[in-house]
Amino acid sequence: MSFVPPESSQPVSDWLSGLRLDQYCPAFQEAGLGTLWECQDLSSAQLQRMGVALPGHRKRILGSLRKLLPSEAGMEEDEEREEDRPVARERTKFRASLIYQHRWVKLDAEYLRYFDTEKDVYSKRIIPTVSITGVVNVGEQKFEVVTHNRTFLFRAECDSERSEWVTVLKSCVRATSLDVTFNPCVSYEMRGYLELRGLRSKLYTVVCADKVFLYKNAEEYRLGIGITSIDMNVGNVKEVDRRAFDLTTPYRIFSFVADTDQLKDQWVEAMRNSIAEALSNYEVAERIWAEPSNQMCADCSAAKPEWAAINLAVVFCKRCAGEHRGLGPSISKVRSLKMDKKVWTEDLIQLFLALGNERANQFWAANVPPSEALTLNSSSEERRRFITAKYREGKYRRYHPLFGNQRELNNALCINVQSSDVCETLALVFCGAEVSCDTGDPELASPIALAQHHGQNLQVEFLTQNRNTEVKVSIDRVHYMAPPSVTHNGFLFKTASMARPITEKKGKEEFSRRWCVLNDGNFSYYESDKNATPNGGLKMKEIVCLAVNPPETHGYDHTFELYSDAERLYLFGTDNPETMREWVKSIAKSFIPAAAEDLLLKDFERIGRLRYKDRLNREMSRLGWFCLVGSSLHIRLEEHTTDETIDLQKLLELSIQPENEVLVLVERGRTLYIEGERKLDFQGWAAAIQRAAGSTGDTLSQQQLTEADIPVIVERCIHFTTQYGLTSEGIYRKSGVNSKIAALLEEFRRDARCVWLKEGEHQVDDVSNVLKRFFRDIEEGLFGQAADSWLSATEESSRICQYRLLFSNLPRVNQATLRALVNHLYCVQRFADLNQMTLHNLAIVFGPTLFQADGQDYSAGRVIEDLIQHYVTIFDVNEQQLQKQLDEITYIIKLRDNLTPKAGTGSGDFICTVYLEEKKETAEQHVKIPATMTAAELTFEILDRRKITVKEKDYWCCFEVNEKEELERPLHCQEKVLPIFHSLGTDSHLLVKKHFSMEAMLVYLASKVEVSKHGMMKFREERSLLGLSTGSFNDRYFILTSTSLRLYKEIRVRVSLFLPLPLPLQSNRPEREWPVKCLKVYQGIKRKLRPPTCWGLTVFYENEKQEKQERQYLCCDTQNEMREWFATFMSIQSGGRVWPAEWLKSRAANHSVPLDARFGNVSLIPLRGSENEMRNSVAAFTADPLAVSLISQSQPGSANHTANHTALCSQTQ
Repeated sequence: MSFVPPESSQPVSDWLSGLRLDQYCPAFQEAGLGTLWECQDLSSAQLQRMGVALPGHRKRILGSLRKLLPSEAGMEEDEEREEDRPVARERTKFRASLIYQHRWVKLDAEYLRYFDTEKDVYSKRIIPTVSITGVVNVGEQKFEVVTHNRTFLFRAECDSERSEWVTVLKSCVRATSLDVTFNPCVSYEMRGYLELRGLRSKLYTVVCADKVFLYKNAEEYRLGIGITSIDMNVGNVKEVDRRAFDLTTPYRIFSFVADTDQLKDQWVEAMRNSIAEALSNYEVAERIWAEPSNQMCADCSAAKPEWAAINLAVVFCKRCAGEHRGLGPSISKVRSLKMDKKVWTEDLIQLFLALGNERANQFWAANVPPSEALTLNSSSEERRRFITAKYREGKYRRYHPLFGNQRELNNALCINVQSSDVCETLALVFCGAEVSCDTGDPELASPIALAQHHGQNLQVEFLTQNRNTEVKVSIDRVHYMAPPSVTHNGFLFKTASMARPITEKKGKEEFSRRWCVLNDGNFSYYESDKNATPNGGLKMKEIVCLAVNPPETHGYDHTFELYSDAERLYLFGTDNPETMREWVKSIAKSFIPAAAEDLLLKDFERIGRLRYKDRLNREMSRLGWFCLVGSSLHIRLEEHTTDETIDLQKLLELSIQPENEVLVLVERGRTLYIEGERKLDFQGWAAAIQRAAGSTGDTLSQQQLTEADIPVIVERCIHFTTQYGLTSEGIYRKSGVNSKIAALLEEFRRDARCVWLKEGEHQVDDVSNVLKRFFRDIEEGLFGQAADSWLSATEESSRICQYRLLFSNLPRVNQATLRALVNHLYCVQRFADLNQMTLHNLAIVFGPTLFQADGQDYSAGRVIEDLIQHYVTIFDVNEQQLQKQLDEITYIIKLRDNLTPKAGTGSGDFICTVYLEEKKETAEQHVKIPATMTAAELTFEILDRRKITVKEKDYWCCFEVNEKEELERPLHCQEKVLPIFHSLGTDSHLLVKKHFSMEAMLVYLASKVEVSKHGMMKFREERSLLGLSTGSFNDRYFILTSTSLRLYKEIRVRVSLFLPLPLPLQSNRPEREWPVKCLKVYQGIKRKLRPPTCWGLTVFYENEKQEKQERQYLCCDTQNEMREWFATFMSIQSGGRVWPAEWLKSRAANHSVPLDARFGNVSLIPLRGSENEMRNSVAAFTADPLAVSLISQSQPGSANHTANHTALCSQTQ
């Protein structure tokens, strides 16, 4: 019984049309073939005689006939093997130019692919299964895979394997629909030609959903026959240079080059979107889309919106999401439906299903004029304008009947949250009802508490999301603009507008001369004064900020900047200061409202509008006009009738909240939160305010001040010394570590407000020397221009009255500072029995310091001695308050004595032997090492002791040297020495010497773009296992990244379709991997291991639990190669800071002669002895040059310095 398939009656014309071969319909009709059944006995020779000349077309026709009209034997064979479909797991061969080559072939539900090797990730060719029209046996071990545009010939290893492949392919093709659309990228994001570096021709590249497809040309893309596909869930896109970018995967790097910079940006964005798509989770989106109205954007009606404002309860598309972000989180909290999964709680999802875009828009878009509605094709500017009007201004909302009646709105909200009507709650809240209003019930004090009590979870969720939402509660209210009556014109020089802050100087060649006109609230600029059509312009109501730059900031001496609400910055310049002043005055008058016109009278550096919140009302931001003049910020706040002024140098705190870009200004009793209307002008304001709040000069009045007008540095140093140093012997006389003093002083000068002195982190002697150095360096000194008058007061009976008069004539800041300092010194000398710093000692130290004198005589010391001795009289001090202060200090000292365990001198410090340049007795240096000492400080200490001068290219460093293991390691400059000292074995020591390779390492690191490094090294591993070591040195491929060191057994060079690139054979599976943070790298390998070269590294690995330690030996071919590997290790482990940029500056500060040893010809007296003995000692030293010279030869740092000093005193009396 014969079997006639149902397809046999199909007309030939339809069948040929499906095969895209309808040009052969007349030939089939002439041969009398009208149906498929009549064509079943056709052969290749018959087709050629009928006029089907192309072999590919003949194969396509015959393959389709075999598929649609199989023989009975063929059908039986298929049925027998249907149950056991094999999967291609072995190598198969294919023919190219009559030569068969080994290829690994893989078949899945979508594609037939073949690869160079079994381990390859990216294929040589992909063939969609939907494009396969037939699979035909063509001889021993061979079979053909026929597609619509070409035929692929394969040869298996044996006939049984060939049969298995044919059966699987036929079953796959039979299960696939005969859809002629073979292209998998029906919905693509971007497509076009890209150059892949290493190829002679460009590839047709398609970004589609979560994959990137590569094709030889556009024709193959249309047919669906590609080269390979790249899964973007493991991809990363990085811009390289002008037109190039890299698509990096764990298996290889694809380096693409676009035709233009603009196209490159588009490709990069498309691929990054593809990565986001690959990492997306559609679970939340599908649930939100279950509400039909949520399947369309609430603003422009785009399909499948993937973003939402969780406080506004609307869902919108990607293009509208960008404009929602511009509103700020106080208006629209933008979240992704696909990527922000943690945000989407069950209650929030149910809220969006209960409201939906349709019901939400019944409130938000109740009054949208058709002319203002958005469409799918609306521009970004149109979207910004519409979304701002809709959500920030509430222009189109449906006003609640209670609008304007705050009390009734709040009452209605409290009643409604007890029900499930969330739509009514939305209308009430966004018409002005207060989310945190008083309910009148002490137990349920807020609407949220009421909703929780009544089990209304959706109400709770909505109110919680809108706790800090800003709501505009007035109808069509805009700030009052000055009448557009200001007119001005003239030539200015202008640069192109910018979307970023200006960070570098603009030369004159970047400016263009333009005729500028300000009239009727519009600022326009023309090519020349003859042109009638402007090149561009600004409306005054669009300007949010005007900034005046300091002279000579740019190529033109006088420049100013205009910031618009469209996030653009306009720079104008002129060489005439009067011209600039006129323009600045006219523009400011045009956009500053009349209510804030008092600000125009000031000589401002920056003026404009900002939004602000204060501590009393942080839920809603309000509009204010701000004006920066020097270190004063003048403010006209909304609804205030007078200006307020903040002295920025007296702020208690100044910080930026990066998460929502808010500038926080804290002064005593008040906190102000400043927000920018746009990111660009906010960045300018933040930088200007931070700059003005710092030290603006070198005089006392230009420092950052406390509320009492005392410089912050003075107050904090005095407070720290009082707290921790009043019992320190020789306080203010002993020198600290010069490098630490210089660094701490620089921190104070940079921003004293951010420096907090802490016990343990800072030493008393360092802090006391910072205070002295500050007064010695301050411009004009503490006593100002009247310093000579202080020194010339000679009559003892009238000196006190003269001091009082001179003190009253000092500037305000100088008065407050002098009072605070003398009060502190008075307290210090009251505890002289503990610190040995008597009145006279303090006068000798502080006299030349405060008067910035050379110390040739004792006149300056006498003034300070008088001020301290007669402190109560000169400064009108309340003696009861002073005694109370002394009692408090006494209590603090006793309390610290009780809390601090008794210990020997230098408790917590260790004496360590350090060698200079080589290990020998003459090079030994015994150093006391505190817990906080760094390697750089130890190096400074050794160099200072040996009085070694450091040249510009000298890189002195402290090394950890292990003689037994023949290893050495340069310590990083910030590495703590004490832990290293404790870990040293008997065969190890610390050595200070020049690092001769450092310059070459720094040059190499400066030339690197990436922090990573890879290459071949000879490797040997030695584990501490039963006392045995393993193996010899073998070639291994290493990849060093910012997180790990990876070892691969083999590499290969890929030379075919893509760029030849040495990659690990199993690049996704390294043989070994070590985290970089657990590695300690030493230079050198012990000789008994017989390394192949002398350029090696020994790497110690210790896991985080410190349970075991392994060591690996890496041997390089050249010294330069070893240096590069070691430099990369150091760079990664030190965060890129291998060598401090200010090394010589720090060295010079540390090497300078201490200021405390002598002041001119007046020597410091000994710490021990009576007051009379000390006075006599001073007189003797001054009178006897020999004694002075002898004392100057003694080293203050030596152990017997004090004893020698005292002995000389007794001889000269």
